[in-house]
Amino acid sequence: MNIIKKERLIALAAVFAVLLTVYIVALYKLQIIEGEKYYEESRNNMVTTSTVTAARGNILDRNGRTLVTNKSSYDLTINTDELFPSDDSVDSNAVILKLVNMIRDYGDDYIDDLPITKSPPFEFENVTEQDQARLDAYMERNNVKENASAVEILSSMRERYDIDSNYTAEEARIIAGVRYAINVRYLINTSDYIFVKDADMKLIATLRENNIEGINIKESYVREYSTSAAAHILGYTGAMSDSDYAKYADQDYSADATVGKDGAELAFEKYLHGTNGTVRTTSSSDGTVISKEYTKEPEPGNNVYLTIDIALQEAAELALENGVASIQAKIDAKKEQLIASGSYTEKQDQIDGAAVVVVNVKTGEPLAIANWPTYDPSQLLENYNEILEAANTPLYNRALLGTYAPGSTFKPCTAIAALTEGVINTGTLIECRGQYTRYAQYGYAPYCWIYTQNNQKLTHGYLNVTGAIQNSCNIFFYSAGHDLGIDKMYKYAALFGLGESTGIELPESTGNMANAKNHEELTGEAWSIGHTMQAAIGQSDSLFTPLQLAEYCAAIANNGERHSASILKSVRSYSYGENVYEREDEVLSKVESPQYNWDAVQEGMRLVGKSTLSDYTMTSVAAKTGTAQKGESVANDAIFICYAPFNDPEIAMAIVVQKGSAGSNCAVIAREILEAYFSMKSATDITDVEGELLQ
Repeated sequence: MNIIKKERLIALAAVFAVLLTVYIVALYKLQIIEGEKYYEESRNNMVTTSTVTAARGNILDRNGRTLVTNKSSYDLTINTDELFPSDDSVDSNAVILKLVNMIRDYGDDYIDDLPITKSPPFEFENVTEQDQARLDAYMERNNVKENASAVEILSSMRERYDIDSNYTAEEARIIAGVRYAINVRYLINTSDYIFVKDADMKLIATLRENNIEGINIKESYVREYSTSAAAHILGYTGAMSDSDYAKYADQDYSADATVGKDGAELAFEKYLHGTNGTVRTTSSSDGTVISKEYTKEPEPGNNVYLTIDIALQEAAELALENGVASIQAKIDAKKEQLIASGSYTEKQDQIDGAAVVVVNVKTGEPLAIANWPTYDPSQLLENYNEILEAANTPLYNRALLGTYAPGSTFKPCTAIAALTEGVINTGTLIECRGQYTRYAQYGYAPYCWIYTQNNQKLTHGYLNVTGAIQNSCNIFFYSAGHDLGIDKMYKYAALFGLGESTGIELPESTGNMANAKNHEELTGEAWSIGHTMQAAIGQSDSLFTPLQLAEYCAAIANNGERHSASILKSVRSYSYGENVYEREDEVLSKVESPQYNWDAVQEGMRLVGKSTLSDYTMTSVAAKTGTAQKGESVANDAIFICYAPFNDPEIAMAIVVQKGSAGSNCAVIAREILEAYFSMKSATDITDVEGELLQ
């Protein structure tokens, strides 16, 4: 037994000895024979740390349809180790010029921060605060005199960067600009120099095929739009400006970060913006990547859901475009008739803008915010100057920023105020004789619109509040407004949100409800009773946005309850797995009045809807027209508000057509939007029922 054990031990020892010998030989070969070779290779390996751009969050509509997402792109950054090797084996300036010319050949633009013109005579141009900070840092570091001219700075750069005299002035400026951009970022500790953003794929392929030194190709993202609608809502992104840099300086943003510039992109930047990561890359001397290791994982932004229904938004924009064309044709036809009869008075009557806002009655959520003219958001940055200079200012968000006299659409507000304050009741009858003569002896006797119709001196006779709204009788509301007074009128307008913030996160005008103090500040004139009476019918100094008018109409439908117009519905994580934010309904104000008062006002609006939308039969509609007077030589603005269905309101809308002549003209737009909404709703209902049956 002992003999067997001894033999096994000897065998094991022999095997171990062999293995040890092999190991020693291998180690000797590695460390002694080939050690120098591996040492040189490891020494030549290059380790770089670069930024990994985090994906920006997506923007979706209320139903989860993607509106804005990300498209993979490639940025070109300068590889300073390759471009400026320690052994001076590369003609850096020649490479820079070659790269710039190649980029231009492929139709791309490179980023040049040097605020000096590209060709002689060299002068400073478009120097922002950020540009100045960079230039000051460069000049201080390189001992350039404080008040140096553009020519003197370029001369110092030519010497500093050893730019050969054989280069032309323009070529030297190109080289100086790129080297300055690289240099200055190190000086002020900002991010890497992105040479080209979203480079052309043919350029990328050429760079890779030819192994052009000095360039890194970095994967990034650009925004991609899934719709050509909702331009004024979605907004756009861009590189940080001076103000952006100051705003986000304490939020770990790089100086070259992409940020929201307008619309939802700006409003919800805190949700959409991700946090960049970093990666350490090890490459061999020939450029082969050996390994990549994340030192900080990128964190993508969150996904933002808007209250907008993109299908309804697209329908509203189309309805607005079609409606404007139809109204303009109607105006032109009437103009031709007047010219033929010799009774035409020269007037500015070309429609120059329009807007429509559709909101959810129960929540105040905007479902569509449309402008005419508009533009394709995907084309904005590419065609910015063209869009900027286009007729009728398509960049202007009339729905939120434009303010317009409400005309007779204000009369329901006057009515509910007068009813609630006891100035009138639902049975009060006021006689319309065509002219309000209470102050005739003082030279003030305004007419009802019907009195001046075709010079026939017509009247409405006796009307209660419902009939007054139905017939839009000025005399009734002159009388009610006179007794009510401007202060109480102002109070109720504010409760309806007219002249007040709506709660929307996008830039908006607050407008103005006419009142004595503001009138004196605006005009320098004292307020008079005549101004009060004009305010009662939606004239005087009152100016409101289409969004305010839509929310006001929703409040009427909602028996006085006004909700916030917040456009943010919810926020979810990039993976959609975590709910970050959920909108909660917010009541901003409430007009307290007995139900019979609301019934009287709403019935008057139903009768208006029945007459103006007589060819619309899908649902019953409550409406009010408004014609805002702008002077003898300018066509009136057309205003229209409505809600539907009358018995169980779901949506409310406001339409404004600048120089649209008459509020009733807007009915063609309202009808098309109502048909779109209720057709979509019907289709959804059918789908839901079918889904239930299949379960």
